[in-house]
Amino acid sequence: MSMSQRRATQAECFPDGCGENFAQKLTNADRSSLFLVDHKRNELYARIFDVGTQEDEQVKINEDGDEEIRFSANKGISGYVATTGQVLNIENAYEDPRFNKEVDQKTGYRTRNILCMPIFIRKSVIGVVQMINKTDGPFTKQDQNSFETFAIYCGLALHHAKLYNRIKRSEQVLTQKYRVALEVLAYHSMCSKEEVNKLKSVKINDDIAELERFEFNGFHLTELEKPLYAVYMFRMLFKGKFNYDEDDLIRFVLTVRKNYRQVLYHNWAHGWTVAQAMYSLLRATTIFSLKESLALYIACLCHDLDHRGKNNAYMKSMSTPLASVYSTSVMEHHHFNQTVIILQQDGHNILKCFSSDEYKEILGVIKHCILSTDLAVFTENKAELEGILADGTFSWDSVDHRFLVRAILMTACDLIAATKPWPLHTEAVKIIFEEFYEQGDAERRNGHEPIAMMDREKANELPQMQVTFMKYICVPCYQLVVAVVPECQQLLDRCLYNMKKWQELADEQKKAEVEED
Repeated sequence: MSMSQRRATQAECFPDGCGENFAQKLTNADRSSLFLVDHKRNELYARIFDVGTQEDEQVKINEDGDEEIRFSANKGISGYVATTGQVLNIENAYEDPRFNKEVDQKTGYRTRNILCMPIFIRKSVIGVVQMINKTDGPFTKQDQNSFETFAIYCGLALHHAKLYNRIKRSEQVLTQKYRVALEVLAYHSMCSKEEVNKLKSVKINDDIAELERFEFNGFHLTELEKPLYAVYMFRMLFKGKFNYDEDDLIRFVLTVRKNYRQVLYHNWAHGWTVAQAMYSLLRATTIFSLKESLALYIACLCHDLDHRGKNNAYMKSMSTPLASVYSTSVMEHHHFNQTVIILQQDGHNILKCFSSDEYKEILGVIKHCILSTDLAVFTENKAELEGILADGTFSWDSVDHRFLVRAILMTACDLIAATKPWPLHTEAVKIIFEEFYEQGDAERRNGHEPIAMMDREKANELPQMQVTFMKYICVPCYQLVVAVVPECQQLLDRCLYNMKKWQELADEQKKAEVEED
């Protein structure tokens, strides 16, 4: 073993200042050694090899491939010190019956004198440190006193080193357990081969014109048809435009479906509906690039992944784990991270043909798009885009302007229920509000008073709430959409129509309440 290797190994056993050189200089010793006590096996052990250990040691290879010296704590000078806790200052090693002469015979090293001292922690010997062959005579009482001080310090250092190693081992165990848990979760959250084969076996018409209509009714679709149509829409948008793997696409869509929770509204059906709205929009216009279109469609399909049926305000007020991870747009950040996790699974990366820089660019747009579905973010984006349109400076050549348009379009697709024909629209509203009421119930159980929209005791106010929501959120959103993508005029028209219907219901309700009074 080289000198550098020996020094590195010794440093492990003399942590934070308990260095071999310091100990040797302290007593003018030629060699030094440190042994730790293994109480379970009643042994002394060390990873120091050139320090003249004078015991019945056995060199073996441990599991890490490092040489390790171990010997019984009942043998030799170090064993005696470890067992009794006494200091030994031996002037002539060969005259002490506890000394093992065989080591000198094997190594060719001549041991003259030894100063061996126990290392205590909480009245228990945890190690033994010994100095061998003082260079200028036998070890003195002064050496012994100085060495005792050193041993105390060394004991403290060893104690902290053991604590550190224990913590480190615990962290390693936890890391492995965490990895195992992730593997298990990944297995159960990914689609099965049977699901993939089943979807591949189903044939679909070459052209489904209805899917391109914003008013398309997805309520009637079966659980098999939704992923089938999601794959179909992807093909219609991107087939022949980049080299994606068909099986990866099927796995991706099925796993996305599996990672939506069975909540009332923000579930797979909603994610699919939002993606279908974006599909209709992308089929109606050619203003977006391939990478933009990819990001927009994927973002819509995944924008509510793992939604818990509760909004950001709830997550924060209840101090949920997610709220501690993300300071803003709590759920939206989580939805994006879930998207990335799915893309990273084997056989799921539908973007793998792109270069590293292109992949990062597309992921960046996906992230921005998903975060834009936070209505708090929409308010800021709306004000900014309104200002740009008002002063006549909007340009499709502007990266910043396209950034804003993508954000507004994400909100428009997320709120697409507001533009559906009245029967479909009202059915969606009922489901949305039932999810809201469930959140309100949970808030009340936790001692919080829910806002009116979440309070089922105020369900009679629903028509007026819808008027307010559509007037200040939905209509302004679709007005902006039409300003930049005129092909979407029908969305604004139906939104205005639905708002008018809600206003009529609100007026009728108000009139009935007045008559009752």
